[in-house]
Amino acid sequence: MWRHIASNFLTFLVVLVFLLGGVILWGQSEYTAAGPLDEPICLRVERGSNMRAVSRQLEAEGAVDSGMIFRVGADYTNKTSQLKAGSWLIPEGASMAEIVDLVTRGGASTCGTEVVYRIGVTDAEIEVRELDPATSRYVETAAFTPGEDAVPETYETVRDQADTRYRIAVAEGVTSWQVVQGLGAVDVLEGEVNDIPAEGSLAPDSYEVREGDTRASIIERMQQAQQVILAEAWAARQEGLPLEDANEALILASIIEKETGVAEERRQVASVFINRLERGMRLQTDPTVIYGITEGQGVLGRGLRQSELRAATPWNTYVIEGLPPTPIANPGRASIEAAVNPVETDYIFFVADGTGGHAFAETLDEHNRNVARWREIEAERAND
Repeated sequence: MWRHIASNFLTFLVVLVFLLGGVILWGQSEYTAAGPLDEPICLRVERGSNMRAVSRQLEAEGAVDSGMIFRVGADYTNKTSQLKAGSWLIPEGASMAEIVDLVTRGGASTCGTEVVYRIGVTDAEIEVRELDPATSRYVETAAFTPGEDAVPETYETVRDQADTRYRIAVAEGVTSWQVVQGLGAVDVLEGEVNDIPAEGSLAPDSYEVREGDTRASIIERMQQAQQVILAEAWAARQEGLPLEDANEALILASIIEKETGVAEERRQVASVFINRLERGMRLQTDPTVIYGITEGQGVLGRGLRQSELRAATPWNTYVIEGLPPTPIANPGRASIEAAVNPVETDYIFFVADGTGGHAFAETLDEHNRNVARWREIEAERAND
């Protein structure tokens, strides 16, 4: 009898082991299989949260079929204690294993709220935006001009959220003074910038920052980036350019940057100035005159006077020969590359054509006709 009972018990244990093994294999398969999400979602993990709370969120969002399997899988892979606060983009069809990896990997949030501090040529703006997981595009939720507009409640709210990301976007053609002024309005940064950086030494770009970063450290990042861009461009320059060194290339690039906002024109504009330098002609470019008046501190906000075109300043290229002594703004990569790799043309003149671009000319007669056409366009617009 005892032998019969033992035999039955042993059989039960074998069946139990097989069943348990089957359940484990099934659980592993479920844990690594594609998930039920039809479209991406943004999962926000609060500070102090845990895997049980996260699994409930995921179940509610329809991202996992079983919160229990999700928790067991996270525990089995020793990741339960590695949960990171933040906002995480969960892609369509993500498996439980992939989601566990996303919420325990760390680093910057991959979705949610982002505050962008924009430093522009004519103004500065703070924009609050949210990533739409379905389209992977940011949607603006608030925007205001610091120091002028009332601070919206939306901004105050996101500033209190631990997973909000911050970015500083510096436009091409801003001056170093404008950058320092703009950084002063970025309230997540600390410290002061004691000296205005050399004009042209800052790379216009988008920089992700963290709360508590210093303004001086951001300046240093911009300077290092510009040094790399300029060195690479200078190393790949055309032969025979009338430029003595990389600094002269930077000066020319800053003029190109201020003369045209049309990307396709940069190398043509560069060719005009290169041709003028080669022929010993004065550059005669208005942005240099403006810089001589403002020295980069703000926007002139009006047209140039004839007396200003004739006034002697170190930057007035209607008066001085060759290039001015310093850049007149911080040029972007494209303008720097255009300065050292202009297209080959015989152009020595250009004027606005009414479309946002310019009409180029090889002779003074042709240029005068282009100028006359531009005056007609200006008159028509004035009448309208």
